[in-house]
Amino acid sequence: MKIAIGSDHAGLELKEYIKGILATGEHDVTDVGTNSPASVDYPDFGFEVSRLVASGGADRGILLCGTGIGMSVTANKVKGIRAALVYDLYTAVQSRKHLDANILVLGGRVTGKGLAEEIVKSWLATEFEGGRHLGRIKKIEAFENNTDR
Repeated sequence: MKIAIGSDHAGLELKEYIKGILATGEHDVTDVGTNSPASVDYPDFGFEVSRLVASGGADRGILLCGTGIGMSVTANKVKGIRAALVYDLYTAVQSRKHLDANILVLGGRVTGKGLAEEIVKSWLATEFEGGRHLGRIKKIEAFENNTDR
């Protein structure tokens, strides 16, 4: 699976930890940055990962900032993105089963490494259920594609 990953300075440490986990699996990881603890603007990295996922350059994405809120808002501005801000295993699994979330968002300052590892593994392993959930996603896509809003 091709995975794009990005963070701001507040998510950098957890991003590097997650990259280490992904490297042990069968994943092709593209890190869009940041690679420094110097203060940066999270939208720059959130948009880059989102564009990669939306264009098919990556199958899924992982974004990190301090709380995950900024990256979540940023990612969901990009057409075709369904980013889920996740703080526990249940919401990680549900975001894939029911929403077919294509970007996982984590808070580097609020999610510990052990929990983040389990969240990432569960999120990557969970398949979309389809069925009634597909109809709901189609409604979201129809709204997103409606230029008369």
